[in-house]
Amino acid sequence: MATEAPDYFQPEGELVLTHLLIVRDVDRSREFYRRVLGATVVRDRQPAILQFHNSYIVINTEGGPTDDKPAVQAHAPPDPNTLSSAMNVRVTDVRAVYEQWRSRGGEFLTEPKDHGVEIRCYLRDPDGYLIELGQATGILAEMGRAASA
Repeated sequence: MATEAPDYFQPEGELVLTHLLIVRDVDRSREFYRRVLGATVVRDRQPAILQFHNSYIVINTEGGPTDDKPAVQAHAPPDPNTLSSAMNVRVTDVRAVYEQWRSRGGEFLTEPKDHGVEIRCYLRDPDGYLIELGQATGILAEMGRAASA
């Protein structure tokens, strides 16, 4: 099932950014990101690693301290309605991706909403992590105006 991803293990540039998710069930979460978002499994477990376009999602189980983080407990979110972290996925056609992910079993909080500078919607993964799916509409122009002011 796993595939090669040399840039995760040896970045071509100086670094590669990944997003670590602590989950209750690695297999369930790995399959959600593979099936719904279309991520590619690079490593099945301990930890699971998935390539998602130009980034990576690392999925590992809950657990106690380790020698390199001796006072840290790793836990999945206890309450999916309290936001402390979210992945933001930016696309060129939010409505098309919304329909694609919904057809794969993704359950969104709402349909895409137009907020003037962006169109966005949210879904949760099996552990309650929030994933923002968005499309910039006027935010880039707004940022350009602010930079030139």
